[in-house]
Amino acid sequence: MSSTAHKLTRFAWLSIAAAVTTIAMKTVAWWLTGSVGLLSDAAESVVNLVAAVMTLLMLIVAARPPDDEHAWGHAKAEYFASAVEGLLILVAAVAIAWTAVNRLLHPRAIEALGFGLVISTGASLVNLGVARVLFRAGKAHGSIALEADAHHLLTDVWTSAGVLAGIGLVALTGWQRLDPIVAVLVAANIVWTGVQLIRRSTLGLLDTAISGEEQRALQAILDAYGARGAAFHAVRTRQAASRRFITMHVLVPGEWTVRRGHDLVEEIEGSIRAAIPAANVMTHLEAVEDPAAFADQGLDRAPTTPAAGAPARPSGG
Repeated sequence: MSSTAHKLTRFAWLSIAAAVTTIAMKTVAWWLTGSVGLLSDAAESVVNLVAAVMTLLMLIVAARPPDDEHAWGHAKAEYFASAVEGLLILVAAVAIAWTAVNRLLHPRAIEALGFGLVISTGASLVNLGVARVLFRAGKAHGSIALEADAHHLLTDVWTSAGVLAGIGLVALTGWQRLDPIVAVLVAANIVWTGVQLIRRSTLGLLDTAISGEEQRALQAILDAYGARGAAFHAVRTRQAASRRFITMHVLVPGEWTVRRGHDLVEEIEGSIRAAIPAANVMTHLEAVEDPAAFADQGLDRAPTTPAAGAPARPSGG
């Protein structure tokens, strides 16, 4: 395992430790108060634990080097972690809503309110601290799995704040049904987070293009080399977690030597890698005067007719 991968798994272990700690704290808070809101909060922390374990496993898989069956590496494994996390969130939301509806129909007084609030607040602070660490690490290393885990923990923090607000309202008003009503709102918030995580993971598996900022950096580089006589088409990009894949055709005058053309594409590829970290850049050099150079701009190559007396050009371009 590379040093970078080892660092990422350390963050996943931190998330696991935080989940175990908050589960214990919130369970004690629920046991003391009998609050269904705190029970829902503890249930989401169980989801946090399962998600953190999944994140750890997928980070280990994503760090594996390319092999014969996975020539482009295993980086997309991170999307499975965030997708599974989203699904677990939706399951937890259903369980929370079910429990809350039952408590709405059969209200029960909340006990030991002050101590329960103190414990739950402490658990939320643990999640907040770990979420900030994971978010910074995810951004720094381009890890969607760590970012998803961080966003989930931040959602847990806001969820806990809502639950605590609900308990406070019960204490002020004496209306016991406020607690399960807040729990229903918590479930709705969890559903939204789960859907967003699943959506982002699905887009990643569908080979979404690199970000707008990265596309602008790429275009600036191509414009600069275009001013030096090169032309480009069939520029395609995709991302797989922290990896970026960029392919393009580079068109130059046919009179250039192979060495001159090769030196140019090496320079272009180096400029792109310097501007877009972790980018895998593949270029295809073609003569700008050759009509066949414009036949394969799309995913499917357009049919071409060889010039009279010229050998047929292989369909692979």
